[in-house]
Amino acid sequence: MTFRTILRHGRRPMLVLSGALLTMALFGTAMAQEEPTTEDTLADLTTAIDTGWLMLAGILVFFMQAGFAMVESGFVRSKNTSNILMKNMLDACVGGLAFWAFGYGIAYGLSGAESNGFMGDGNWFLGDFDNYAFWFFQFAFAATAATIVSGAMAERTKFSAYLVYTAFITAIIYPFVVHWVWDANGWMTAFTDDPFMAEGYVDFAGSGVVHMVGGMAALIGAKAVGPRLGKFGPDGRANAIPGHNITSGMLGLFILWFGWYGFNAGSTLMLTGGFAALAGKVAVTTTLAAAAAAVTAVVLTKAKTGRYDLGLVVNGALGGLVGITAGCATVEPWAAVVIGMIGSVVVIYAVDLLDNVLKIDDPVGAAPVHLFSGLWGVIAVGLFSSEAGMATAYGGESGAYGLLVGGGAEQLMAQVIGAGSILAWTGALSVVVFYGIKLTMGLRVSQEEEEKGLDLFEHGIDAYPDFGPSGTGIFSSTAAAFAAAGAPAPSITGAVDPAPQARG
Repeated sequence: MTFRTILRHGRRPMLVLSGALLTMALFGTAMAQEEPTTEDTLADLTTAIDTGWLMLAGILVFFMQAGFAMVESGFVRSKNTSNILMKNMLDACVGGLAFWAFGYGIAYGLSGAESNGFMGDGNWFLGDFDNYAFWFFQFAFAATAATIVSGAMAERTKFSAYLVYTAFITAIIYPFVVHWVWDANGWMTAFTDDPFMAEGYVDFAGSGVVHMVGGMAALIGAKAVGPRLGKFGPDGRANAIPGHNITSGMLGLFILWFGWYGFNAGSTLMLTGGFAALAGKVAVTTTLAAAAAAVTAVVLTKAKTGRYDLGLVVNGALGGLVGITAGCATVEPWAAVVIGMIGSVVVIYAVDLLDNVLKIDDPVGAAPVHLFSGLWGVIAVGLFSSEAGMATAYGGESGAYGLLVGGGAEQLMAQVIGAGSILAWTGALSVVVFYGIKLTMGLRVSQEEEEKGLDLFEHGIDAYPDFGPSGTGIFSSTAAAFAAAGAPAPSITGAVDPAPQARG
């Protein structure tokens, strides 16, 4: 038998032998490695649960953008609907890019083991970073702070100016406050072993960090751009300029309320380790505050005006939600009812303050809801936080808690100092931003644009083309009507035709 024959007939047994040896080698290697322990499996499951919770909460907070869009579009006139909707959309888009590039780095960024108490110093453009679920959750909060401003400046602000200030708020103003309060290295944070003023400044989900920042910027912006034409008469009296769709406003309220469960309960950042129970409590306090605020607004508006004012009830309920946001984890359910009731009262009388005293035109009530109720929420922490609530959410080792429930004044003073710092920072930078824009590129549209609507002049499309200022639907007359109005002739879709003279 030749060597070739031996090789041909012996190939199959050799292959079998080789496979057996390879299998034994692989099996031996696998046995040499440690099998996953129960602890490893539980750790993976815990991480998955907490990450999933954070993602779900971030999605709920992001959905609040739809709520803001509905409230703000419902509270403005129909001729400015497309404008305010586009602003709400770009708050998330421009804000997301700004927060990715700079905002997160200032808020939480690290270039080494820790940052300083004033600002973060690393992770620019998310470099050297992999905690993506946390970034997504924080981005949704940043977009919310920027969205607040657009409503207060609605119906008379240049779209180009808006793009500048919304980027600045998300990239600079808001992230510094986040670092001070929510980063473990921030100078007034409660999340450290040695907080200032015993327990530090407590703001569980952002009455001050998010809502006061957005509300203060909204107030400064509304003052800088000036009131809408016809808002104040020759005698200085405020005239009502009703929004065009209260149905949209009410839908927006319920979307915001729904998203608020992600905003407040999601701020536990995890469910494991006992935080699931805390998230449940936060959902209850959030619900009670909103419900109490809405009922209070119904009663108060009837007493003040003789009518049940649905617009003020919407904003009153939002005021209760904003008010409970800081103390949602540290107050008891009965206190949440009180906080919500007072938050609603604050909103209604803050509207009177802006209209009748300060003469500041805020079409959607952004400053009363977010600034004034946000400030109330921050102060309420120092009044109503229970000892057990502080211990559960923050450790509570110093024993500082609410003044009105026996905790002394120390926590209240921490809240006052924190609120004052946020207001001073946001107010000063907002003045620089808004008045800087006003002196350079301009902040306000022309009188003609304001009278005929920003939808047509800024965007070239009506939200309601059958009935809007371009009159493109069944009620349109002739092209001469557009020429008489000084507006370009619209196409059948409601969009401005860029070259109407070219049509046959």
